[in-house]
Amino acid sequence: MMSIRETVNSAKSGWMKADSPAGDIVVSSRVRVARNINGFSFPHLLEQEKAEQVIHGIQTALDNSNLKTELELNRMTELSPVERQILVEKHLISPDLLHNHEKKAVTLRDDEAISVMVNEEDHLRIQCLLPGLQLEKAWELVNRVDDGLESTLDYAFSERYGYLTACPTNAGTGMRASVMLHLPGLVLINQIKAVINAVSKLGFAVRGLYGEGTEAHGNLFQISNQVTMGHAEEEIINSLNSVTGQLLAQEREARKVLIRERREQLEDRVGRSYGILKFCHVISSEETMRRLSDVRLGVDLSLINGVNPDQLTELIVKTQPAYLLKQHGGELSPAQRDVLRAEIIRKEFNREG
Repeated sequence: MMSIRETVNSAKSGWMKADSPAGDIVVSSRVRVARNINGFSFPHLLEQEKAEQVIHGIQTALDNSNLKTELELNRMTELSPVERQILVEKHLISPDLLHNHEKKAVTLRDDEAISVMVNEEDHLRIQCLLPGLQLEKAWELVNRVDDGLESTLDYAFSERYGYLTACPTNAGTGMRASVMLHLPGLVLINQIKAVINAVSKLGFAVRGLYGEGTEAHGNLFQISNQVTMGHAEEEIINSLNSVTGQLLAQEREARKVLIRERREQLEDRVGRSYGILKFCHVISSEETMRRLSDVRLGVDLSLINGVNPDQLTELIVKTQPAYLLKQHGGELSPAQRDVLRAEIIRKEFNREG
């Protein structure tokens, strides 16, 4: 079993594979369910001793299930602040798991497809993150882990309200399903605001790269369901698949318009970004995201050859602050970060493949 130490030492993750269903536009699919254990307060009210009991109970449930060979529980205290932040930057845990980390734990599968957050907003947040558009498969994997744990754990459940959660908006199925989409075409033809408004009216939330409260840097948008009560899991998945299908069609049409009507400007844009990433010596995080988005679009439209799209997604993580600190082995000023970031990008763009 791969250790969590290996996970935080590598920027790569299984969800970064562009060679996946609709991988030219859908970066990843995620399904997460929230569960709580009967007889315990929600995590924000848990004292340390009770939090320990929850962690111990989940460890026992893992040991008693067929999951024990693939999922290992790690306390957040076993990781340094930088290593904890890297797990956030890789989308394997939420930022909320960093607060009061003494009471919290996480379990990860070797391929990083499955993570279980313990004592985040709820006692259990079971997450599956897969590359491309694979919501059904993600739900299937989450459901298997959920069933394995429920065979030992007594979940808080109401016949009327479904699974009980710390935030009422998660009650019912406790499910949040989301897709991460790369939508530069819609941004460049100035259609993105209209599309986001339409999606929001259908009951879906639109957020940035790191979820709630974050901007859509690099033209990456996270679309997720808002309602969990009164809808079956399959219904939530089907609705999100349907909306995603519409967005895929609109983005592909936008890209055709750009090629047909603005090819020279588009080639110039992606070529300039490619040149900057290949030769830069100082670059900010925001500019990195913008340039990576341009190059990814160029790769998808065959305007740029010889660049692996997986490499571009990996660079999103490699150029985040915590990963840079880990690489450097100590504190970095913002100016030093911009220099190290550029060095990492240059190396990636000047190696074969």
